[in-house]
Amino acid sequence: MRNPSDSIGINVTLQLEEYDRSTVMQDGYPEDLAYVHDVGHRDYALQSLPGILSILAQCEIREGLVVDLGCGSGLSAQALTQAHYQVLGVDLSGALIEIARHRVPEAEFRVESLFQTDIPSCYAVISIGECLNYLFDSDNNVLTLVKLFDRIYNALIPGGVFIFDIAEPGQVMQGTTTKSFSEGSDWIVLVEKEEDLRRSILTRRMTTLRNVDGQYRREDVVHQMRLYSAVDVAQMLRNAGFRIQIIHQYGEFELPPAHVAFVARKPKA
Repeated sequence: MRNPSDSIGINVTLQLEEYDRSTVMQDGYPEDLAYVHDVGHRDYALQSLPGILSILAQCEIREGLVVDLGCGSGLSAQALTQAHYQVLGVDLSGALIEIARHRVPEAEFRVESLFQTDIPSCYAVISIGECLNYLFDSDNNVLTLVKLFDRIYNALIPGGVFIFDIAEPGQVMQGTTTKSFSEGSDWIVLVEKEEDLRRSILTRRMTTLRNVDGQYRREDVVHQMRLYSAVDVAQMLRNAGFRIQIIHQYGEFELPPAHVAFVARKPKA
């Protein structure tokens, strides 16, 4: 792997001096990270969607309202509307929702916690990209997760389906820190990850550098994630009344290591 400093270059380094290096953003996806996430890290969503649409068809759900919890920048909403579903997208990030509203004006979007938002009667609920793990949502805890499963079950029509994925323990070897970076034509993101095995918490420290009007500006963001075992989540879903299937890929797209997905169906009768 290349050294990140080789890619950044001397000009970017000099331009960074004009920005406060100590600022740590508290919003989960502030403006620049939202931009980078949309343009540079869309593969997870785009590669998941054909498989998700196939699951909906297998469940005989070919129309009606789909609620997208943690909808991000609207990539899944766009694919769902093109497949003739109605979409309600919910995300805590105002910056991501702004992108989503421009991308899919025919869908409805809310800037709200997915753990607190009102879920209307619907045919399906999806949550793609480990959204249920993120702790920058202060409403996220085990109790609210259990309540969310109950509310989703009650909102789904008989035969409706809840499709989502989670991150499990084992993201990073205990006692180690992984470092990586990726880049596009006008952005760079540096990521450090470490895992607290005892607490089942993953910490991601991210620095984004985005070229705006010829100058690179910097945002520092810390995400923490509560890591759940598939066994525990499966039991929560069964307790809510779901019949579940555990999968490790959406269609041909295989989930990353230490990730698992669920297809949770509400019985028809």
